[in-house]
Amino acid sequence: MSFRPVPRPALRPALTAAAALLLLAAPAVTATAGPSESVTVDPVGRVAADGTVTLSGTYRCTGNSGPAFVSSSVGNKSSTTRHGIGGTRAVCDGAEHRWVNTGKPAPDPVEPGAARVEATVMELRPAGGLPLPYFHAAAEQDVTLTAS
Repeated sequence: MSFRPVPRPALRPALTAAAALLLLAAPAVTATAGPSESVTVDPVGRVAADGTVTLSGTYRCTGNSGPAFVSSSVGNKSSTTRHGIGGTRAVCDGAEHRWVNTGKPAPDPVEPGAARVEATVMELRPAGGLPLPYFHAAAEQDVTLTAS
């Protein structure tokens, strides 16, 4: 019996499948916001002439063991499409902090006017050797996007 090396391109699908199985077997990590954790969205956001959107608000979180972020998404009220708008590193020390996220939705721009924003404070918490999402707080807010 002779040993035949497996070509590297053939390894890629096998490794991808193994990683997917590990993720499926990993324990789920979820949470609801504690009484001292929150995220808010300012009622007014901005859309620059080049289509760049700026959203902001405040957050408060505690007890992170991995990196934490404030993420946001926006969609015009007349659309079901959501666009991710940046991410800000969060400091989970129990104090209230400001967040500001900026991004340029593509391929469809977001127009000034009524919009819906979602903001989430999420941590990548180590669990069984894998970083899994742990949600500290989430909020949805109707906002007005103004041209800037």
